[in-house]
Amino acid sequence: MKKVLIALLLLSFTVLGQDKPLSQTEYRNMLYDLQRNKVTKAEIVEALRKRGIDFEVTDGMRSLTRSKGANDEELKSAFEEAGRRHANPEAARLPLTPEADAVLAKAREATAAALDEMPDFVVKQVISRSAAFAGTGNWRPQDTVVIAVSYSTEKGEQYQVLAMNGAPVQSTKSGSYANMEGSTTGGEFVEALEKLFKPASKTTFTLVTTDVIRNQPALVFDYEINIENNKDGGVGFKDPNSSGGFSFTTVPAGEKGRVWIDRKNGRVLRISFDATDIPKDFRVRAYTSTIDYDWVDIAGERVLLPITSDNRFTSAEGRQLFQSRNYIRFRNYQKYGSEVRILDDDVKPEPEPSPTPKP
Repeated sequence: MKKVLIALLLLSFTVLGQDKPLSQTEYRNMLYDLQRNKVTKAEIVEALRKRGIDFEVTDGMRSLTRSKGANDEELKSAFEEAGRRHANPEAARLPLTPEADAVLAKAREATAAALDEMPDFVVKQVISRSAAFAGTGNWRPQDTVVIAVSYSTEKGEQYQVLAMNGAPVQSTKSGSYANMEGSTTGGEFVEALEKLFKPASKTTFTLVTTDVIRNQPALVFDYEINIENNKDGGVGFKDPNSSGGFSFTTVPAGEKGRVWIDRKNGRVLRISFDATDIPKDFRVRAYTSTIDYDWVDIAGERVLLPITSDNRFTSAEGRQLFQSRNYIRFRNYQKYGSEVRILDDDVKPEPEPSPTPKP
């Protein structure tokens, strides 16, 4: 009887311990265990979100998280979120369900209205492309591409490649730049937001945490769009052919990710997602994308539009997995019809913004 009682007491203490915030030593040990494959990234992220931390976030612990976590964005973001909850637990407290539902409803209405009222504009899109062995996070620069993007309600998104690695490129406008060599993306201005809230997507949302994006308090929802409802989604792969062009193969995919919504006005501040249900025999094995939105000025009008987009593709080459990355900066929004100029700074390396602000 005593042995059973002792066992129950030990179990009780263990469970209680698991509810306590992570100590700095415990978190550090988990990061080292991650490298030894004794714990998974998902388990660390879950612990950070459910238990939080009882120590201040320092540059040293940020560096350790980056190095031991292979510079994983989700792990870094979860660590920063835990740091904000530790620094200001009251502000980070989850709202009651009615408030969360109201913010989500406002986001649907605000996004639909914004897309209907989006002004015509042009913007310079600077794409830094790099590659790495999958899972290492050791990105090696490949090239920098400058593209003029114009949007109008009549023609939608139009792209024109202007330069590559500082050298001018002669090209015409088209609905995409997918015919250019290397990995390409599109749809950051309208499609990414539109499919999130349209009824046909049947998107499911679950409130998970709070956050602060560029000093704006936000609610963070997990979301999912099943493959059969993701009519505007999917991933593609292009192979060069003997004629100098490319052959394209695309497959449908689902979408699972997170959306950050401004608690005050219901506007989407960030979308981050993974493609799901990609066929196992397809060359592209994984695709992730994170789009950040902020207020920009176009001819005296404040508009919420993309400012950065981070896109990563994992593809198979024989038995080896490689990653390609397109990090996009959207610069100098102007009224429709304005000329897009290439500047020397466009081809210079630029430090990437932290995925989440420091507390």
